[in-house]
Amino acid sequence: MLVVTRLRTPRPDAAAEDELRHGLLHALGVLAAKPGYVGGGVGRNVDDPRLWVLTTRWENVGSYRRALGSFEGKMHVQPLMVHALDEPSAYEVVEEGTDLNEAQPRSIG
Repeated sequence: MLVVTRLRTPRPDAAAEDELRHGLLHALGVLAAKPGYVGGGVGRNVDDPRLWVLTTRWENVGSYRRALGSFEGKMHVQPLMVHALDEPSAYEVVEEGTDLNEAQPRSIG
């Protein structure tokens, strides 16, 4: 599973960018310590320096959700999400020979 979260600094100044940068790097470290974490990184857009990205790869969606719902995730990752763009962020990894997830209701009733 691949998670791509794009975030925008709240203000166009160096202090806000530095704060988000350090927050994202710390959040990546928190997530990297969780079971099921495969890899990840932090990046900044080359054309719009206020736009940042946090990418992570996970063994499965459950690992990602447990990491985010952990105490450390709630304390150090979720507060940064106030700066996230409102768009889908979780993707299934597409590889040759694998079946893709089917869009269907997950509950009965």
